[in-house]
Amino acid sequence: MSLSLSQLNALSPADATSKFLTCCTSSRWASLLADARPFEDVDALMSASDAAWGQAQTEEANLLEAFDGHPQIGNVDSLKEKYRNTQDSAAHEQSGANNADDAVIEALAQGNQDYLDKFGFIFIVYATGKSAQEMLDLLLARLPNDRETELGNAAAEQNKITRLRLQKMLSDA
Repeated sequence: MSLSLSQLNALSPADATSKFLTCCTSSRWASLLADARPFEDVDALMSASDAAWGQAQTEEANLLEAFDGHPQIGNVDSLKEKYRNTQDSAAHEQSGANNADDAVIEALAQGNQDYLDKFGFIFIVYATGKSAQEMLDLLLARLPNDRETELGNAAAEQNKITRLRLQKMLSDA
């Protein structure tokens, strides 16, 4: 359900935190953002979100909590079902995988499992506008990285995803 910025500003701290958790599942980020209200405009919200994410990502546990809120790119069943069971805010984020051939889907599944095995968290990518092949290419390019590099890469991608979800959440954005 979308809401206006004034409605968001008027929510109780608990309700605002709950609403923000639909955009990013880091409880630290959501709490920081709820505490930063009221927002003058959408730009102020986005700036506050970036600042809160900057604070939240100083602890790996906050990053992993945020990453856990994502469907796994390359999960064959999820991709074939077009992520129908994810939150509304994630509905079209991975739509580029919807028309992929089975070989690419299988390669995404294997690549993401390899990534998960190596780094301990799923591959996070801002998938909006990317084809399944592009996501696979990005995954394979990032797989040789070390864990610290990938935590940084995934954190940057998470922030892009979060910003998109915040915009979708607001009816006046």
